[in-house]
Amino acid sequence: MRKKYSPNFKSKVALEAIKGDKTMAELSSIYEVHRVQIQKWKQIALEGMSGVFSDKKAQETQNSEKITDELYKQIGQLKVEVDWLKKKV
Repeated sequence: MRKKYSPNFKSKVALEAIKGDKTMAELSSIYEVHRVQIQKWKQIALEGMSGVFSDKKAQETQNSEKITDELYKQIGQLKVEVDWLKKKV
């Protein structure tokens, strides 16, 4: 039967592995997780660490502003077309 671990548990174990205070064997016996799994969680945590300090919110707001501007442009164009069609008919 497969065990599922919460993200909090994974991050806790990965942080302990990154600290290096205890060996993988000790962590494995304490948390009852295979050492290979702990190494994988550690690697994932180290790879994702740069994303924590990146400026994702600024990028997201900039992207949403671009989308909003594009949509307003399309709305304006459609209004002009509708007005033109009303005059034509």
